[in-house]
Amino acid sequence: MLTNPFSPDFMERALIGGSLVAIICAIAGTWVVIRGMAFLGEAIGHGLLPGVAMATVLGFPVMLGAGVSALLMTALLSALQRRGKLSYDTSIGLVFVGMLSVGIIVVSHSKSFATDATSMLFGDILAIGMSDLWTLTAALAVSLVIAKLFHRNFVAAAFDARIAQSLGLRPQLAQIMLVGLVALAITASFRAVGTLLVVGMLLAPVVAAKQWMVLIPALMVLGAVFGMLSVFGGLLISWYAQSAAGPSIACTAILLAGLSALLRRATRGFTRSAPAINELESAR
Repeated sequence: MLTNPFSPDFMERALIGGSLVAIICAIAGTWVVIRGMAFLGEAIGHGLLPGVAMATVLGFPVMLGAGVSALLMTALLSALQRRGKLSYDTSIGLVFVGMLSVGIIVVSHSKSFATDATSMLFGDILAIGMSDLWTLTAALAVSLVIAKLFHRNFVAAAFDARIAQSLGLRPQLAQIMLVGLVALAITASFRAVGTLLVVGMLLAPVVAAKQWMVLIPALMVLGAVFGMLSVFGGLLISWYAQSAAGPSIACTAILLAGLSALLRRATRGFTRSAPAINELESAR
């Protein structure tokens, strides 16, 4: 039966933890897809390397190191944007390369980092413990609060920053909080699927959901459903095929996105979506 692989405690924790990751990534990933911020997600994912490397070398919790790196990247990007002399993509590229370079320097001075680096890059969802589940639960709660409090700001800024400014919605603050939301999602999720694959969890379930939903709350919910299906299917594939769990989950998410697109194309003549501008009107 499909539920048999989840009888062991470690598989049950992996399923619960992966489901929490799916919800967190759906919340942040919805805005990543809408705003076209995939490069930011990739940059933050790799930018965690110096913090994780330092935490591993010094014997501190890797989540603490990842969190410090994410906060540092967010602060640097905010500082560069306030100066206004560089484009956003250029700012991301500079900070990304700088953080990654520092991480590689730290790794090069460690003689026993190979296993930890592999776990960081590709994840180790089967090693999730109860403390990790509590951490993910807290990250989900914070993500929900940010998404709720700044929803109107995010929507207005996504359509036109000038409109957001005229409505008093502070688009610069919205941008900082959005970067923070993405950083939180990646920091909380890298233990499960790794920094190389977390962007897949941010993008693929939301891309799959976007074939069917336009309104943002519905997109988040369906994206979370697709994400949880990816976790469930990926863990099943990992169990029966004896493959790595993190990559199996990421591949399943991308496969679901492809299947969703094909199914949507086949049924396009039978359904119609509501106009996206409704979200802008709700921000007024």
